[in-house]
Parts: sequence; structure tokens; C-alpha cells
Amino acid sequence: MTDQRSKFEQFRTLHQRPSSFVIPNPWDAGSARLLTSLGFEALATTSAGYAFAKGKRDSLSALGRSEMLDNAAEIVAATHLPVSADLGDGFGADPETCAETIRRAADVGLVGGSIEDATGNPDEPVYEFSQAVDRVRAAADAAQGLPFLLTARAENHLYGRDDLDETIWRLQAFEAAGADVLYAPGLPDLDAIRSVCASVSKPVNVVMGLKGSVYSVAELEEAGVRRISVGGSMARAAFGALMRAAREVKEAGTFTYAADALPGGEIAALMTDSPLDSRT
Repeated sequence: MTDQRSKFEQFRTLHQRPSSFVIPNPWDAGSARLLTSLGFEALATTSAGYAFAKGKRDSLSALGRSEMLDNAAEIVAATHLPVSADLGDGFGADPETCAETIRRAADVGLVGGSIEDATGNPDEPVYEFSQAVDRVRAAADAAQGLPFLLTARAENHLYGRDDLDETIWRLQAFEAAGADVLYAPGLPDLDAIRSVCASVSKPVNVVMGLKGSVYSVAELEEAGVRRISVGGSMARAAFGALMRAAREVKEAGTFTYAADALPGGEIAALMTDSPLDSRT
């Protein structure tokens, strides 16, 4: 717990700085080691990246709590950095399930995680307001006393509910319920991002790499964003490189893709160097 507490303090300090920081999203231990080697200051898991690596769709119904926490534990063990987790909808509709998810997440060494208000039900994709707030409050209560930073996500804009006022209303309620970080993926533009950041007092996470406009770290920092994640976009980039290489071989019968591949020795060093071993 001492090492976890130290990582938690590092993670909390990152959110207290005036500048933005990028928290990239590995999907397994190997990608975690690679990202660690580049000097990032924290990592976050990705349900999408994990799902793709397992041949699954990224959906609330397809991914179970135990497997997601096992994946997170592998990433925690692969890096000396603080790790936060994509915990989906908390793996259940009722507040106590969300609370139990937070306790179990802390047990595997995570120092942060997100609970979203998406339901997984296409007919009613977002939880009713009071239930959404109750779920965040239960998660925040569970995190009290633990080395754990809770992120609350408002999913409106990923499900065609493009009402910025409602999104802000939800985020403000999540803040009042005890969330440490606020997050509304899919905001349409920089003005919307700026409005969200100005409407709450807790740090705001914004995701880049999804469809739509892409902004630089400097632009997002100027808008008030504290934390920038990339979701499953790096996993998709890796799958894109694999698909391009495979198509070249299948369609052209050539192997020029190998010129852009990481050398095996370089990869091996990342997987074995003691500074990246979580036991040091």
C-alpha cells in the first residue's frame, strides 16, 4: 500500500498542476512498458483496446469486471507509473455495485478510475439524472480513505444527446457528489470544451483521437483542460498498422512494411530493462 499511496500522491499532484498532462491508454503489459519508456507521467487502461485485443466488441455487455480488473492489474505490474482505469458503467446499474468496483479496483493497485453514466441499453443509453448522481456518490464514498482518484463521465455526446447544458448540469452534480475529475467524451468543439472547464472547479479530462476535431495539447491547456487521454485510439493505430502490413503481403506480395517496424532488440529491451520492472 505504501507504493500505491506514493503513486496516488503523484497522480493527484499531476491534476493540481496548472499545466495539462497526457495520460495515454495502453491495452496490455507490453504497450504499457512501451509508453512508460517514452516518459509519460501516468497511464490509463482502455476498454476498447482491451476488447479489440481479445477479439471482442467494446460494449458494456461484452466486458466483465473480473477480466477488466485482471487486465488493469497486468498493466499496473508492468510499470512504475500511476495507473487509472476505464471502469465502464461500474459493471452494474445499482450504486453499491459501483462502490464495490471502486474497492476492487483499488485492491489491484489502481490509483484512479472512471464511472460513466451510460447504460448499455440503446433505448435509454444514459442513466436518469438522479440514478446517475447516486452511482457517482456511492463510488466517491467508496473511494474515501483509499488511494484512489475518481473520474465521473457524462456520456451524452457519445449517444447523440448533444445538449451541452445538460452535460454541464450532470458534471456539476457529479462534482457535488464527490468526483475528483470530470469527463464528457465527444464534446463537439473547443468552445464546448472551454465551457465545460469554466463551469466546474474540479480538473477536466478530454479525450483526443476520436472522430471529429483534433486539438493540440497547447490548445486544450489554454481552454482549461487538465488531463488529456486518447482512449482506444492508440490501439486502433496499432491495428491499423497491422492491417496495412497484412494487406501489403496479401495483395502485393511484398514486405516493405517491415522497414517501419520496431526492431526486435528494441522491443526486447523495453520488456526486460529493470527500470521498467514494477518490482524496482
